[in-house]
Parts: sequence; C-alpha cells; structure tokens
Amino acid sequence: MAGIGLFRIFDPKVRRHLISDEGEVVIDEVRQHWVVYSVPMLEVVLAAALLLTMATTAIGGQPVLLAIVLVLLTHAFWQFLTHHRDRFVVTNMRVMRIRGVFSQTVATTPIARVLDITLQKPIIGRMLGYGHFVFESAAQDQGFREIKWVSRPDDRDLTIQRVIQRTGLRASASVDVLQGDEDSDDDGTGPIGMDSAQEVSASSAPAAAQPSRPASPPTSSASKSIFNSERGNWTDSE
Repeated sequence: MAGIGLFRIFDPKVRRHLISDEGEVVIDEVRQHWVVYSVPMLEVVLAAALLLTMATTAIGGQPVLLAIVLVLLTHAFWQFLTHHRDRFVVTNMRVMRIRGVFSQTVATTPIARVLDITLQKPIIGRMLGYGHFVFESAAQDQGFREIKWVSRPDDRDLTIQRVIQRTGLRASASVDVLQGDEDSDDDGTGPIGMDSAQEVSASSAPAAAQPSRPASPPTSSASKSIFNSERGNWTDSE
C-alpha cells in the first residue's frame, strides 16, 4: 500500500495537460520499461547489505559506511523518480512528453507533424520486451528525437501508426468541407462531428453516383471547427 501511495504522490498527472474541452483523450501513456529500475534496485540491495553488515559485525569505519549507505539510497530514490516521471503520451490530437522531478518539462507537437518513426530493438531489448523510438519530425529539438526504454514497442508502434492514419483521414475530410463540400448532417463542427465511418467512405465514392446539386456558397474557415468538444472522443476500435 505504501508503494502505491508513493506512485500516486509522484505521478506526473498527465490528464492535467489535456485539452478536455476540445475532446482530447489519452490513447496511450507510455511508461519506461522495468529494466531502467534495475540499477536503483541494485543500489538498494547493496545499501541493505552494508546495513546488515554494520549491525551484525563489529567493523571499523561505521560512519563512512553509513555515509555510503545514505548516498546509495539517495541516488536510487532520485533515479526512481526520474524514470517514473518520464512519460510519453499519445492522444487523439498530439504527442506529448512530460519529464522532470522538481522542475517539469512538457513538450508537445501535433500528431500530424510526426513524419517518420524508427523502432530500434537491441538484442537484450528483444529478449526483455523493450525498444527505442526515433522520431523524425519538426519537434526534434523539443525532446521527441529519442524515446527510450519503451515497453511493448511493437504494440506501441502500431498504436501510433493508427492514430496518425486516422488523423490524416480527418484532416483530408476537413479540407473538403472547408472548400465547400456540403454535409447533410453538418452541425458546424467539421469532420469529427460526422459519422466518420460513413462520411469518409461517402467522400471517396465516385462522383457520378451522387446526384448533382448546386454549388454551395463559399464558407468561411472560421465557421468550421476541426475538433468537436462534445463528440471528439477518439477510441481505437481494435
């Protein structure tokens, strides 16, 4: 119970950074793989061994050993906090990285700006189930260049690719709406306000299968909102 409470106290609280009034939801919150905690755990074990030695044997230099124990425990706790608070978050609108213990850094970029993703899986990573992501995007200077120690990297890669593809479909449908393509159930919210499964397929149907209609007057792009605050929640159907 104490461990669970400690996790909650030092949790970075990702949902504070969501644009909830625009319907932004978390698709995947990536924590670092457990292997990053191996060094802090070894330091704790070594500190415990030194304490046990000091308690059971009469050896000299106990103040020095006690100082070493304190240094080991402090360093292990700091490493634990550093890794625990480093999160990579994928939402239906953007990707986000939150890190830092006392001072916090939050870097974000729209999901559509992610151009290329390279998944690196070393031999040990393939055995233990972790990998490293290398992103090619305009946000490389914001901390998105490398995301290391990602658990279940293949599943995470597929999740990100699905979000990018669906965001691209909605962006192309939004361009059609802004160019004057009428929508029978358009409520002024743009493509996410549509029934996406039907609207996107209808927009790709041949033009001859649709009855002719008079051209609609040009509409202002300010009157269309890409994101719907009420029905913008995006979930992965798979």
